[in-house]
Amino acid sequence: MTQTASTTTGTDAPLGAVARYALLVGPLLSMIDSSIVNVAVPSIARDLKVTDLSSIQWVVSGYLLALGVALAATAYLAKRYGVLRVYTVSMILFVLASAACAFAGNVGWLIGFRAVQGFVGAPLVPLAISILLGKNGIGGGKVPVSAALTLFLAPALGPTIGGLILSGNDVSHWRWIFLINVPIGIIGLLLMIRVPRHIGAQADRATRFDPVGFLLLGVGLTAALYGATEGTSQGWNKLVCWGPLAGGLALLVIYTFWALHRPHPAVNVGMIRHRNSAIALVLQVLCSVVTFGTVFLLPIFTQSVQGHTALATGIALLPQGIIMGIGTYAGQKLTGRIPLKVMVVLGFAILAVSSVFLLFLERDTPLWVTALILSGRAIAIGFVTAPLLVAMLAPLPENELPDGNTLFNITQRLGGSIGVSILGSIVGAAGLTLTQTVDRFHWVGGGLIGLAVIAGILSLFLVQDKTAPIREVTALTD
Repeated sequence: MTQTASTTTGTDAPLGAVARYALLVGPLLSMIDSSIVNVAVPSIARDLKVTDLSSIQWVVSGYLLALGVALAATAYLAKRYGVLRVYTVSMILFVLASAACAFAGNVGWLIGFRAVQGFVGAPLVPLAISILLGKNGIGGGKVPVSAALTLFLAPALGPTIGGLILSGNDVSHWRWIFLINVPIGIIGLLLMIRVPRHIGAQADRATRFDPVGFLLLGVGLTAALYGATEGTSQGWNKLVCWGPLAGGLALLVIYTFWALHRPHPAVNVGMIRHRNSAIALVLQVLCSVVTFGTVFLLPIFTQSVQGHTALATGIALLPQGIIMGIGTYAGQKLTGRIPLKVMVVLGFAILAVSSVFLLFLERDTPLWVTALILSGRAIAIGFVTAPLLVAMLAPLPENELPDGNTLFNITQRLGGSIGVSILGSIVGAAGLTLTQTVDRFHWVGGGLIGLAVIAGILSLFLVQDKTAPIREVTALTD
């Protein structure tokens, strides 16, 4: 689920190329780590001699839930201690937690270290984004194409790198999935020397902690993510799935009302009072469901139904990262030249049309055709997410950008998780034959088309805000 923007305001000297790429290392590792572990679960279970599959799944779920708790505290920590300081500490701890995961002796320790990894790594994406978004974050208000490609390739690189690492008969190779973060993370930390200390929002000792808001947001987000995760694996007919999800969403609604009436909330949600910001958040949820539903389900289709390897599937996913980067770059170039409403409607129209081809996927569909379908959908993301971020973040001053990016990350992760869970339960129902599974994928394709059409209609209510500062945006997908 993640997201960045850059603003052209301000007269300070912008970040140099080395500093910008130093700030991309943390989000890159975080995003790759989110997807790479999924392909390693069977190897981890065999190596650690785990027979209870429900316990091994906590290697994935524990990371996600801890990340949800930490996101609730990210905005406060950034404002209280400074964005760059919190980001740097988070990066150091993420590298250490990755090393601990690599040397875990049993599944219990691995689950614990993965939870720590998710907790300390949660600030990496939103805070790096906030720095790059700031008044002197990006030179000339432009994000290099290579940076966009790097960040958009991350989700697709996860399965590919995982397939390469896990190739062979040695089940202990899974440890390299975590160990590889150490040298790359150290390089990123060394490059941080080139990042000026004054960059990003500075520490404000007057910032107060909101314990009630943190509790509502942390528990609500964790419960909702847990319910969504369990819904995928156990189905939605059990209380353990829809109960936490419903309760978590209720707490998030309560938190919203609480935060709107607090001077120092855990995460400022005041931006939803602006029409465009509120609509943009809803549209991003729909976009997350449509895009992440495909990203997560098509690898299942290619491997479980079509019989392709994880490596072959990962390679097929690579072109979409490149196309998404190009689409995002084009989106940020066109933002400000084409009306906001037109850009977003066009993006969802492309997304709907490209989703039609999902209805024709069969067991014998060539893998290169699947790659083309994903690439067609990927180009629409830049046309949708970039303008939506412009609409949502435009009213915010720089010291509130951590709140905006954190809220956007929360919305994207929660919407994507719930959407993927519902779609996954449709496709992964027990007792289905291969033919029935293919039919279910076609149902999902029809549902995604419908969501894209609904989002396109809702986009018609966006308005062009000519008083907001110009921001050129590059979106990140977590």
